[in-house]
Amino acid sequence: MSVRILAFAGSTRTDSWNKKVIRIGVDAAHQAGALVTLIDLRDYALPLYDGDLEAKEGLPENAKKLKALFLGHQGLLISSPEYNSSISGVLKNAIDWVSRSAPGEAALACYAGKVAGLMAASPGALGGLRALVHLRAILGNIKVLVVPEQFALVRAHEAFNPDGSLKDPKHLASVEGVARALVGVTSKLGA
Repeated sequence: MSVRILAFAGSTRTDSWNKKVIRIGVDAAHQAGALVTLIDLRDYALPLYDGDLEAKEGLPENAKKLKALFLGHQGLLISSPEYNSSISGVLKNAIDWVSRSAPGEAALACYAGKVAGLMAASPGALGGLRALVHLRAILGNIKVLVVPEQFALVRAHEAFNPDGSLKDPKHLASVEGVARALVGVTSKLGA
């Protein structure tokens, strides 16, 4: 049986470099044998996490929809932008809302036992590497196994062909390597 991978970028910008990278990663994960669901966080708009709001109104509908997607997949493929040396607010907010337990649900049910593959794209010289350090730490602390392979695309504003493909074959090979590692580890663990 194929593993199920949930893929998304931590950006809502229409022409996001991370959305371009994640689409390439999705193709590679498909080629590695996974069933992949690609989502856009823009379609799951959420208020900023607020414990008082949660206590008063429960989880927002979009948080419930995201949680269902996370629960239905064994792996996560994420491409994160780097905002001021860390992950985007929209990505952190989605992680926080999905982490909230429903009544009778185990703590971190949407994350425990999942496997993640991480990528980033940035116009800077580090390619989002600082954001990946933070994202790796966050996910590791909520019981997600993050594969060691990762990819940070430097000078992302110059890295793509007009059709959205990567200009540099080494960059393509790196994205494919992350996707293959994610699918392989997830398959072996039977997560």
